[in-house]
Amino acid sequence: MKIKEKIEDHVAVLTLSGKMMGGPETTALHDHVKGLIRDGVKKVVIDLGDVKWMNSSGMGVLMACMTTLNNAEGKLVLARVSEKVYSLLMITQLIKVFESFETTERAVAALTN
Repeated sequence: MKIKEKIEDHVAVLTLSGKMMGGPETTALHDHVKGLIRDGVKKVVIDLGDVKWMNSSGMGVLMACMTTLNNAEGKLVLARVSEKVYSLLMITQLIKVFESFETTERAVAALTN
């Protein structure tokens, strides 16, 4: 999994690509979010449009990122959730936990208003 970061209006947009299947790449995402918080960035959009597949470890790291941001009085939202990942969010009922947007632009707008 690769992480590409862009800051827009004090919101970090993290574009992920590849598979979120556990191991070092998923802990790298959580470490990246912790680094953003240390740098004062507490609003994060995770763009899942290029994530091909995710397992329970990937779901767990998304939950960990959201919890870490919530504890820092920040917020995490998802954008461009692929159909496969969306179905996984539906099955696990995590779709009720994560706020999701069709585009990164809408997600950023929701965090800046």
